[in-house]
Amino acid sequence: MSTHRTPDRPDENPWFFSTRELARRPGNQRTVTRTVPAPSGDKAIGLVGVIAVPDGSDVDIDLSLESVTEGVYVSGTASARLEGECSRCLDPISDDVEARIGELFAYPDSATEETTDADEIPRLVDDRIDLTQTVRDAIVIDLPMAPLCTPDCPGLCTECGTRWADLPSDHGHETLDPRWAALKERLPSTD
Repeated sequence: MSTHRTPDRPDENPWFFSTRELARRPGNQRTVTRTVPAPSGDKAIGLVGVIAVPDGSDVDIDLSLESVTEGVYVSGTASARLEGECSRCLDPISDDVEARIGELFAYPDSATEETTDADEIPRLVDDRIDLTQTVRDAIVIDLPMAPLCTPDCPGLCTECGTRWADLPSDHGHETLDPRWAALKERLPSTD
């Protein structure tokens, strides 16, 4: 087993991992530990504008690549820092995420490649695997659709937009129909 901390070639995409040394021999294995920059645009990790791994921030990958009969099985973890905003009060939030990865990358001309669609099982191309989509899928599946700063966040006042947590307990916005205003003046106050 060997450990690599940098891409196999300096000009190579850091999300690509070589499987050449596994030599298509089932049982051959190598471990890989690498820190890569988070992708941006349509490959961004997360729900952009809600909660996501910031573009270019570190994604730590710790993997085992194992040659199996039909391809290379990749297992391990990917971890990163998430940033976003609370879906109730809109305060900024951040959190750490660690996702488990377990994915088979099919060899060209294998039975798996011939019997599955490319969107079902990823493929090896030129003895390399691209982990961008695999890591993205593993992290995104664990993200909350409505992230909260605290589980009991009260959110914002619908009338003035101020955070309920910052308002006094007697805060309210009484709206009185102008047709009843004259009647209110004639009734005794209940304060």
